[in-house]
Amino acid sequence: MFCDQHHEEHAMRIGELAERTGVSVRSLRYYEEQGLLESRRSAGGHRHYDEEGVDRVAYLQRLYAAGLSSTTIISLLPCLQSPSAATSDAAFARLAEERDKLVAHIAGLQRTLTSLNELIDGNRAARHP
Repeated sequence: MFCDQHHEEHAMRIGELAERTGVSVRSLRYYEEQGLLESRRSAGGHRHYDEEGVDRVAYLQRLYAAGLSSTTIISLLPCLQSPSAATSDAAFARLAEERDKLVAHIAGLQRTLTSLNELIDGNRAARHP
């Protein structure tokens, strides 16, 4: 029991984790609902996080900044939780798949931009012969 109390004293509440990571309390709750972040509950029902929570949130932010969805991030969790050659290979394959989707999307946007530029140039030429 003493160890649990000692551990509780050094655990962060959700507001402190939010402050330390620059992530909103709402986002932290969302991460937890999605299974991306774990907390312990106090007897009063308050969420408590350990130091690893800070690193985990920072990593999640990097994954989101890379354009990954919660669903994709969840699929990468086995690599985070039990790193091995197999889970790492699966994670790399998933990241490469997401990169390929992004490259295809960028190519589509580039085609759209080219069409829009041609439309603008064509209209300008018609107005000012």
